[in-house]
Amino acid sequence: MMIAACGSSDAPAEQQTAQAAETDDNDADSMRSRDGEAQAADTTPDSEERPIMQAQVILDRLGFSPGVIDGKIGMSTNNALEAFQKANDLSKTGEYDDATREALLGSVAEAAGSANGEQPPSEREGMVAPPMPPSGRPIPQPVPATRVVTIPEEFAIGRFEELPDDPAKQAEMSQLGYESLEEKLAERFHTTVETLRMLNPNGAPAGSAPASGQQDGGAEQGAGDGSSSETESAEASSFRAGQQIRVPNIGADYIDASADIDSEWRSTLRNLGIGSDQPQAARIVVDESESTLIAYDENDRIVGAFTVTSGSSRDPLPIGEWDIYGIARNPPFSYDPSLFWDVPDDQESQQLPPGPNGPVGVVWIDLSKEHYGIHGTSAPETIGRAQSHGCVRLTNWDAARLAQMVDQSTEVIFQK
Repeated sequence: MMIAACGSSDAPAEQQTAQAAETDDNDADSMRSRDGEAQAADTTPDSEERPIMQAQVILDRLGFSPGVIDGKIGMSTNNALEAFQKANDLSKTGEYDDATREALLGSVAEAAGSANGEQPPSEREGMVAPPMPPSGRPIPQPVPATRVVTIPEEFAIGRFEELPDDPAKQAEMSQLGYESLEEKLAERFHTTVETLRMLNPNGAPAGSAPASGQQDGGAEQGAGDGSSSETESAEASSFRAGQQIRVPNIGADYIDASADIDSEWRSTLRNLGIGSDQPQAARIVVDESESTLIAYDENDRIVGAFTVTSGSSRDPLPIGEWDIYGIARNPPFSYDPSLFWDVPDDQESQQLPPGPNGPVGVVWIDLSKEHYGIHGTSAPETIGRAQSHGCVRLTNWDAARLAQMVDQSTEVIFQK
């Protein structure tokens, strides 16, 4: 499988409850969504309601990806709203209007709960009833915008180091991993480092007082680099193992412990908060003008919607119908300067190691058009904005989710 042509053209607890003694069939990490159970255990209410972040969280859970979850309306959220509207026979405005809000927050589910003598979800502080997604995958509990989690030791341990810009120096590394624990946490919860800091002023979850002995950023005095004695970090992290932090309340992160999944890929899904069970896509359509990738099932229902970066004036998206030749998970990258118009041809070719900060991120979906594919990115905040070298680029978490939805039978259509 050739992975050589694509890459960015720009620079690169909840109060955690004790786990049950019985065998856990969910192989996600301890920061996973625990709808109902965890929300009842979260005794630290958020300092504000965050309605836009709540909408982004629900859209993300349903497969209508808002891209980076940051509590702000932007192109990716508008695209997600428009896809949700289309899937639910609403007026396609791309806006968070009253009809969309009612459908998304599940007024029908609320009315059903009231009819059964239950307290309406909207009357429970900070919670709303979830919608029934078009794919038929219900979210059974109210969904607040955020939750509090405890950073587990095994997540915080790792090698975090600044990555060089020079491909020759990158080729000498064993992996192109995360540069900090903050960056790893941001990808885990489909957000940005800036949003995590906003949700955790002075290192404590919004709505709570900073813990004793903590300074700005939450690191204890004399605590070293904040994650582990084995951890190397490009800069001191605002977060550390054992720290409680507030995060976007993403879900759809169930990983089947009995599923036949490669161990490295299982770890990647866990680190990105992506579930192993996803709806199967019979067809995906990439629209260049809309910067979207829409996935349809065999009944022509929308089962996934993502904002993408697709091509540029120098490297246009190859319009037409294509086949999927294969899916490379956690792939290395064959860096060939002759394939990039903005790289001097006298540079040497390099074999770059895999990693979330590599040119194609965590996934390469290989297409029948030579040198073209659908892949992840090291810069999720640029999706839909920066140009690509002709390929289709998504956030790493969206690329991982899409990789669980497609196979060689999936039809691929690129259109203007």
